[in-house]
Amino acid sequence: MFNKKVFIYDTTLRDGAQGEGISFSDSGKIHFAHLLDDFGVDYIEGGFASSNPRDQRFFADIKGESLGHAKIVAFGSTRRADLDAAKDPQLAALLAVGTEHVTIYGKTSPFQVAEVLRTTLENNLQIIADTVGFLHERHGRVVFFDAEHFFDGYKEDAAYALHVLRTAQDAGAETLILCDTNGGTLPHEVFAITEAVRVALSRPVVTLGIHAHNDGGLGVANSLEAVRAGVRHVQGTINGYGERTGNADLVSIIPALELKLAYKTVGKDKLKQLRSLAAQTADFVNQTLDKRQPYVGLNAFCHKAGAHVNAVSKNPRSFEHIEPEQVGNQRHVLVSELSGVSNVQMKARELGVDLEAVGLEKLRQILGMLKVREDQGFSYESAEGSFKLFLRKALSGGIPPFTLEGFRVFVEKRGPEEPCLSEATVKINFSGKSALTVGEGRGPIEALNAALCAALAKFHPEIANVKLTDYRVRILNPEAATCALTRVLIESGDGVSQWSTVGVSENIIEASWQALLDSMELKLYDVCSHERKSVEG
Repeated sequence: MFNKKVFIYDTTLRDGAQGEGISFSDSGKIHFAHLLDDFGVDYIEGGFASSNPRDQRFFADIKGESLGHAKIVAFGSTRRADLDAAKDPQLAALLAVGTEHVTIYGKTSPFQVAEVLRTTLENNLQIIADTVGFLHERHGRVVFFDAEHFFDGYKEDAAYALHVLRTAQDAGAETLILCDTNGGTLPHEVFAITEAVRVALSRPVVTLGIHAHNDGGLGVANSLEAVRAGVRHVQGTINGYGERTGNADLVSIIPALELKLAYKTVGKDKLKQLRSLAAQTADFVNQTLDKRQPYVGLNAFCHKAGAHVNAVSKNPRSFEHIEPEQVGNQRHVLVSELSGVSNVQMKARELGVDLEAVGLEKLRQILGMLKVREDQGFSYESAEGSFKLFLRKALSGGIPPFTLEGFRVFVEKRGPEEPCLSEATVKINFSGKSALTVGEGRGPIEALNAALCAALAKFHPEIANVKLTDYRVRILNPEAATCALTRVLIESGDGVSQWSTVGVSENIIEASWQALLDSMELKLYDVCSHERKSVEG
């Protein structure tokens, strides 16, 4: 029986940062390291010690930080073919950062040795032995050896690939990491080759690792197969960030190991922080967390079809492979033309709208109204704010907190080099009182929003806190060209909560206005509801 502990090695700061659009600030790298440490990651690879000043600053800065669990690892290459290890400047830089653990990559594929390293197979072995021995025997470092292109090299020449591993092992490498560098190996191949390596290197016992890339969409599967075959050290990145199509995603690997294969990684209590870790990491690099990302995405536990929602309402295991709370996520119900009464009930419960006292006939009436709206082009799957407002109006008779008396929008261009200017005038009636305001903006929607906020703020100053955070447009029937039906989705927030609203029209300004109205009405419903509760209290 194998040891059930699997060590997690995060390489987001080095390999992940090679992905397009992925970049950490200096402070972001430090905060990210603390986030990983708090989560329970065993090793954090800080970067290529000799490649750039930013990585070197990280190693200098992290020395002043206190980590409770994780070990910082510096990354580097084997010595140059024409230099002694003691005279290689990149090995000197690796030692200079002062980490106890270092990772060195070396060639295991005869093709790579000949075509990239441009040296002999024997010399490649000597380079690896010299480098590992120099770092471990002479300088006391714990050495992880990344066997670059290992699976391709094994399929090319198994005897030589194993010789490379033995050479690193004999020189003092503590862990041998099998790398699927090009990301094209299949899971059954990873299992068979890893098992063969484990048997071949079983005396003396050595720790094996896996470093998989995702070029074939198999980074997670290959990592799990390697563990099944005996690997106890898994490398990857948060959210699968990395060069080309990315690295194996630790966000999927860790829960699979913990919850499905019964291995110990970070522990089940820490696992509840997984979604937060994924979301905060995305924020650090100015990315949006993929809604469809397994385990942690917004859609990972979403249900839409009426039959599915009905089953989930009876027992979530009917359509969920784990409990969402185990990874810090939560269940969501989508409402659409496919919805049934169960969807409406569960979605209302999720949004805090009480339908417990509503009879079945009223629920069916609400469902019918919903399907009519969907047929008109409204979509509430990504506009939960509008759906919440829709439910409240359906239950209360549809009386809005204010009414529009009219709006106008002007767009002016004064010269080819001058920016467009937009001005909007809005007139509303709030409880019998009129307000007429003007707003300006870089575009007509910004101007409309400014005017509407100014009008409503006269009656409820809390509206001034509402800001637009996102604006998306979709053409529903492009064959209609400039007369096409347009759907506008708006994200709004007040510094405490976020909500999304939708508008649909053949006129993009009107569609945007509808979404703006929903956003403000929803905020006012919450404000007025809070005021009523305060008075009653």
